[in-house]
Amino acid sequence: MKPAFTTALGLLVAIALIAGSAIATRTPQAAWSKILDQPVAFYGSPEAERIADNVLAYQRSSGGWPKNIEMAAHISAAERAAILKDRDLDDSTIDNDATHSQIAFLARVHHATQKQRFSDAALRGIDYLLEAQYENGGWPQYYPRLKGYYRRITFNDGAMTGVLELLREIAHERPAYGFADRERRERAASAVERGIDCILRCQVIVDGKPAAWCAQHDEETFAPAEARSYEKISLSGSESVDIVRFLMGIENPDERVIDAIEGAIGWFESVRIKGLRVERKPDPALPRGYDVIAVEDAGAPPLWARFYEIGSNRPFFCGRDGVIKWSLAEIEHERRTGYNWYTTAPEQLLVKDYPAWSERTRTSRK
Repeated sequence: MKPAFTTALGLLVAIALIAGSAIATRTPQAAWSKILDQPVAFYGSPEAERIADNVLAYQRSSGGWPKNIEMAAHISAAERAAILKDRDLDDSTIDNDATHSQIAFLARVHHATQKQRFSDAALRGIDYLLEAQYENGGWPQYYPRLKGYYRRITFNDGAMTGVLELLREIAHERPAYGFADRERRERAASAVERGIDCILRCQVIVDGKPAAWCAQHDEETFAPAEARSYEKISLSGSESVDIVRFLMGIENPDERVIDAIEGAIGWFESVRIKGLRVERKPDPALPRGYDVIAVEDAGAPPLWARFYEIGSNRPFFCGRDGVIKWSLAEIEHERRTGYNWYTTAPEQLLVKDYPAWSERTRTSRK
């Protein structure tokens, strides 16, 4: 006979293995933040359908979706029932990749499965985006919750460019959007044209030359506008990258578009920051266990600031108190570590994307 402790140990190991297996099966194969980066075959899988049904549950009555939700998570029947009770909330938004990402995902799952519930939800999302667009071509951050800075034309975190990229795919009749009827494709094409015009009207002119964009602009005057207390009027070294890249995707660009791109590229080159490195410094004494600091380093790759003062092109920083500071070290730890104050994104734009676009444009104009 085996000793009792051996039997008990074996039982505990078995329970642990079963529990571990159960936990593993509850772990999504793909996080929502990576849901559009999966292999093509994934979108026809049972896992993709499970996640797509989650997406349907989170869709609001307006047709849009809220932000910052892990939609790939496993949810219970009780959780789903609670989620469905929130359908009439007015928190639909295009911020943080919301709504346009859900539509793109549902389109891929429908293309792979041909299940109508996914295309129906995607169409409601497309209709939401078309309805939310201002007559002047811009999109607010939230709709229909038009209050405070939510009303602003929003480029922050790729909001408006994400919508425009999606609508351009629909207008160009990409296979995944074959369920979109002719009327919606035509409306999408018109929305993109108006969106391009809005972008060009928002571009800030400095000393008579087109420069860059603010993260958000006034919905009536197109002037640069503030958002949260630490998001001041500025030229953005981050959001402007997405805008230029979107403009570079326009087939047969006219002189206005070409001038906008050339002006922005010149601005990016002029505000490049050299000899500075941003690093995360461990510090157990701080609330997050680390600090973010900027240090001099002659060998560091180029950086760009998130915010530049219009006119002087001087990088600035701002805490929740709303007071502009001129170095990262001057703002409070919570904002210093909780926001992306520098970016390297313009480097690829200058080194790779712009030369390729310039060559294509010169060739097409010959």
